[in-house]
This record gives sequence, structure tokens and C-alpha cells, in this order.
Amino acid sequence: MLVDDVVALVPGVPGRRAVLGLAGAPAAGKSTLARRLVSGVNERLGADTAAYVPMDGFHLSNAQLDRLGLRGRKGAPETFDVDGYVGLLRRLREEPPQRPVYAPDFDRRLDEPVAAGLVVPPQTRLVVTEGNYLADDGAGWDQVRSLLDQLWYVDTPRQVRERRLLRRHVRGGRTESEARAFIAASERPNARRVERGRERAHRIVVPGQTL
Repeated sequence: MLVDDVVALVPGVPGRRAVLGLAGAPAAGKSTLARRLVSGVNERLGADTAAYVPMDGFHLSNAQLDRLGLRGRKGAPETFDVDGYVGLLRRLREEPPQRPVYAPDFDRRLDEPVAAGLVVPPQTRLVVTEGNYLADDGAGWDQVRSLLDQLWYVDTPRQVRERRLLRRHVRGGRTESEARAFIAASERPNARRVERGRERAHRIVVPGQTL
């Protein structure tokens, strides 16, 4: 079971944190799996043993994307603050856990990052992070893997992912035709790039795998 394997990652030594990363294409189910794993660990080992910190909190704001002319490519590697994300992972992994660590979240209703939307308490011994580009080898992203104890790739069929993306973008305010156009122009190329990192993962997780 996946939760058994995640529990095994939790350090038994006080003052140390482990970090599990989940990579995968857009709408692969990474955030859902991450939250379930965190919940499963906390049910077994106690509240706040594990915490969830997504890469999506490091989306550039829409104002910055407009300034850079990148709004139409939102979700591509260059539309994230990769240095900020790497800095947070390094802090979580390497600094003694003496104070809470605050991390940005992402609000899908606003379609914007939210500063300090999440917190990792000092007693947390496992952080689960997820995002599209954790297995990427581009500038900045290539530092992520060295800060993870394990990297899993969530492998979901394209048809399933794109149905989810269509629902997501329509709920976010796009018309169906606008959503389909954005998927074709941005989400699909991003997914192809993400898929190239699959071989760098320690483990492949498929839909329906027992938690």
C-alpha cells in the first residue's frame, strides 16, 4: 500500500524531515494523492507528522504574467518562481525545524497564488510536495530532485487528464471552446515536457493503486 511506503519514509531521528515529491502531467491527480498520503500518515502517526506543500504556490501572479507576456502560457516552467520553490525545499530539508515554515498556496477560484496560505509546523517530519516539473532537467528545476528523498511519477492517461482539465478551466470561467484552445496551446505541450521526466522518478504510480 502507498501509505505504508510513505510512513516508512518518516525519519525516526528527531529534528530531521524527509521530503516526498510527486511529479506528473497537469490534472494527473497529484494534489489529490498528496493530500490523501498526508492524511494517511497523520492518521497513523499523529497530527502534523506530515504536511502538504504544493509547487503551485510558486505560480507567478497574473500581474507578473501579463508583464512578461506569458499569461497564455500559464503553467509552463517559465511561469513559476523556481528559485523560490527550490529555496523553500532547501529550508524544509536542511534547516533545523525550530519554527513554523509558511509556504504559498494556490487558489484555483482566484487563479492566483496566496502568500503564506500553508504552514509546516516544527514537529512535521515528512513533507509531501507535488507539481508538474519536479522531474524536469531545465535550469533551476534540475535542483529539485537532490532535495527529495523519493520522487514518484503519477501516470494518468491523457484522455482522463484532458477531461479533468476541460472541467477545471470551464469552472474557472472559460467557455468550452476557450478551454479546449488553452489545453491545445499550453496544457498539452506542458504535459509532453513533463512526460520526458518520467524515467527520472524512483517509482511510477498509476490510477487506482491501493493507498
